[in-house]
Amino acid sequence: MSFERLKLFTILLPAVVIGGFELIRHEFLLHYLSMEVGNVYIIILTLLLSYWFSTWMFRKIQAMNETIAAERSRRAVYEERERLARELHDNIAQMLFFLNVQLKQGKTAEARSVVAEIDHHLRQAIFNLRSLPEDGVSFPDRVGRWLREWSAISGVEAERQGEWVDGLFTSNEEVQLFAIVQEAFTNIRKHSEADRATLEFAYDGETGRWTLAVRDNGNGM
Repeated sequence: MSFERLKLFTILLPAVVIGGFELIRHEFLLHYLSMEVGNVYIIILTLLLSYWFSTWMFRKIQAMNETIAAERSRRAVYEERERLARELHDNIAQMLFFLNVQLKQGKTAEARSVVAEIDHHLRQAIFNLRSLPEDGVSFPDRVGRWLREWSAISGVEAERQGEWVDGLFTSNEEVQLFAIVQEAFTNIRKHSEADRATLEFAYDGETGRWTLAVRDNGNGM
């Protein structure tokens, strides 16, 4: 049912049912029902109608909200795929150009390093595409799998600490949060020269505040 029809139905139903009952009572039932009894009946009818209508309406609203939430989740997954595609294209294009320069100059050691970097980006891109939210994997499991993969590729020991709270974020927010974690650990691998990194999540139920911290034992700024 469209929004306009739902609006029209909401306006007309109470008026038609209650008004119709009053019209029938005064035209045909006045000799059988006293005013007092008729008033009791109209109160009961109004209560039953209100209960049925409000129950139906809230179920309709809940179904619409669930549909909107599912659409937002699909949109978040689509946007994440687009971001990964752009990121992969830009990084690989830059590294291939740099690799070509190194090979022309005969710098084989630097070229091997670039090839290793390309391999790393491709592995991460494949893993990211396989572990998007639509796979039904919970966010902590997804992050844990990614950290294990990242640790195996980078050689940096990674650890996840803290208890995750389910339902704290929407699918779209989890996508953005996951991208932040990826970027932080990518910077650790590229710049910190660390051999150990930690991802810590903390949530304060009293204040509703949450904290995400990424730490490493590298060189720092």
